[in-house]
Amino acid sequence: MIKVGIIGATGYTGVELVRILSHHPEVEIIGLTSQTYTDQAFGDVFPSLQKITGLILESQDAGGLAERCDVIFTALPHGVSMEVAETVVAKGKKVIDLGADYRFDDISVYEEWYKVGHKTPELGREAVYGLPEVNRPQIRQARIIGNPGCYPTSIILGLAPLLKKGLIHTDTIIADAKSGISGGGRGLNLAFHYPECNENFKAYNIGIHRHTPEIEQELSKLAGKKITVSFTPHLVPMTRGILSTIYASAAKPYSTEELLELYKEFYSDEYFIRIHPPGQYPQTKWVYGSNFCDIGLQVDPRTDRVVVVSAIDNLVKGASGQAIQNMNAMFGLPETTGLDFAPVFP
Repeated sequence: MIKVGIIGATGYTGVELVRILSHHPEVEIIGLTSQTYTDQAFGDVFPSLQKITGLILESQDAGGLAERCDVIFTALPHGVSMEVAETVVAKGKKVIDLGADYRFDDISVYEEWYKVGHKTPELGREAVYGLPEVNRPQIRQARIIGNPGCYPTSIILGLAPLLKKGLIHTDTIIADAKSGISGGGRGLNLAFHYPECNENFKAYNIGIHRHTPEIEQELSKLAGKKITVSFTPHLVPMTRGILSTIYASAAKPYSTEELLELYKEFYSDEYFIRIHPPGQYPQTKWVYGSNFCDIGLQVDPRTDRVVVVSAIDNLVKGASGQAIQNMNAMFGLPETTGLDFAPVFP
């Protein structure tokens, strides 16, 4: 059994980790930490998980928890995971960070976009970007994983086949993405207040969203050259889900059917990627509560643009489910272990 600890267990991603890992056949959850709910039963704080776990929330003691565990998930705000990760790795244990601290190859890019000095640059340079469909060999050997952001996951997986095969003009990429409100976290914030969000639909952080350099970093590696994208996120009045519509000009004329066959071949061994047939485009409801990424596309012959649509659950494939997929790879388990459940519908 893999012994697991979760630091920051009472945010949305932490709760989702507990929900999924509680039914993982190869995992024992050893400890859960919280600064807000210390010494309270997890099932009392989250009644939806009563009888699922009887654990009591602990104060944060990364070193003590690491001594009892094989792997620590850190579900903390950016800038907070670094000291935790350093302590855990020093104990010889693995870390999967759901924040942004270990997603960047170039530490200066992280510092520029997040306005925080990186306290563990050596670990930052060692960390592996945890997108299994792209970086599987490195993930299997890693001791620290930077779990991808939710928007980047949907966009990178949506574009990977086109970039790897050189089928689009890389200077024409536009990513238009929409997220449910849970992507903003569990903390109180006027931007996510019900009267502000309900019956409303808005773009935000145009050109300055912190996921932009993460997207460009990974797309550049896939293409083998530097890529700049236009990325616009939107907030949708729903709880879960991300739908990304991605546009790029084709390098030469292709049919929709040709590109869909290429996608099927590219992702043929990937359980969590589902390619939809011509004329059928993914919907967030089709992946709700699951670790799937659904992809569809259309070639617009009038403009020679390829339009790719990808859908994920931002809390599962966009966060906690992907973190568990990474854990499975790191410990030599089938990546579907504990994750091969169907979406919730309707």
